[in-house]
Amino acid sequence: MAILKRNPNFLSIIFIALFAVSSAEVFFEERFEDGWESRWVKSDWKKDENMAGEWNYTSGKWNGDPNDKGIQTSEDYRFYAISAEFPSVNNKDKTLVFQFSVKHEQKLDCGGGYIKLLSGDIDQKKFGGETPYSIMFGPDICGHSTKKVHAILTYNGANHLIKKEVPCETDQLTHVYTFILRPDATYSILIDNVEKQTGSLYTDWDLLPPKKIKDPEAKKPEDWDDKEYIPDPEDKKPEGYDDIPKEIPDPDAKKPEDWDDEEDGEWTPSTIPNPEYKGPWKQKKIKNPNYKGKWKAPMIDNPDFKDDPDLYVFPNLKYVGIELWQVKSGTMFDNILVADDIEYAKTLAEATWGKHKDAEKAAFEEAEKKKEEEESKDDPVLSDGEDDDDDDDESDSDTKSGEASKEDEEDVHDEL
Repeated sequence: MAILKRNPNFLSIIFIALFAVSSAEVFFEERFEDGWESRWVKSDWKKDENMAGEWNYTSGKWNGDPNDKGIQTSEDYRFYAISAEFPSVNNKDKTLVFQFSVKHEQKLDCGGGYIKLLSGDIDQKKFGGETPYSIMFGPDICGHSTKKVHAILTYNGANHLIKKEVPCETDQLTHVYTFILRPDATYSILIDNVEKQTGSLYTDWDLLPPKKIKDPEAKKPEDWDDKEYIPDPEDKKPEGYDDIPKEIPDPDAKKPEDWDDEEDGEWTPSTIPNPEYKGPWKQKKIKNPNYKGKWKAPMIDNPDFKDDPDLYVFPNLKYVGIELWQVKSGTMFDNILVADDIEYAKTLAEATWGKHKDAEKAAFEEAEKKKEEEESKDDPVLSDGEDDDDDDDESDSDTKSGEASKEDEEDVHDEL
């Protein structure tokens, strides 16, 4: 087995896993125990621009176990890049399982929580956004429009994003994301050990040209009738239909007593909509007895399609890398796994995230309650006798402060 890290707290996991997944091969596993820094290399990417963020080693503001720590982004408006190497892995004829947990304590409004698997040899001190990767997987959130799981696969030097939408979690608690790639070129995406999407590399990514295409030589036959409804030949316009006026004189209108025809002209009553008027006549429609349906060109074999039985294979996976840009910091990663056994991954998720999720949620709710109490103390309700002028002064001050803050934020984006 390649890299398989252990600690005393992990013995229970091993005990359970030995019965269910004794044949599991773990290529890389990181629980961020003491000494984790010796296994990871912090990149110098963006350091010369003073835009490289620092990682904190912490269990977070709320957690289910204060001794279970991970790494967390700590500075706003910063780039982050860190990686770890493991013995080269070729997943040919093997199931590949890529799993990790992530928590956005900052209530992320725009940013990613994904991790990359990289192949070949890279300079880890220069690892950054332009470094080629093989797989990128994890949640991506930005505003109201983007709240999905990224699953990007590299094939023949090009990155291909999954075509299916896979919603991600958006709260401030820990969640486990799992990507499973099988030798039959099928895949599954799990969140918190629950399958959210499954399918095939052939259909859900544009890795290869399609097997079938529309016949470019096919033409719609001249006698093809694609009108589903036709005018009813039995339906005739009633005689005098077009003579019905749209409006008629109001029968209740009365000529004013002081109306003088010589001075005011001939009096005409006002008009009202004619209840007998039905609008322009339209012939009824009936089902077309000769309707053949919408014409479609027949599908033929694509001459440009060439199957690749190794479509799922990444022959030289060698690094786990985290590379992010964060406007608001606070994203935490933990329990990273690269293995070949789905059951082992599920067991690990339950023994870590599953074991602590309820306690973490309780700790989060308590933290939110204290936060609300503190905010209510800092912002007491004003009594009726207090001077409204003070409110106006504070409002003006807040407005100016807010405008300055917005200008600062825009300046940062302009520089980028």
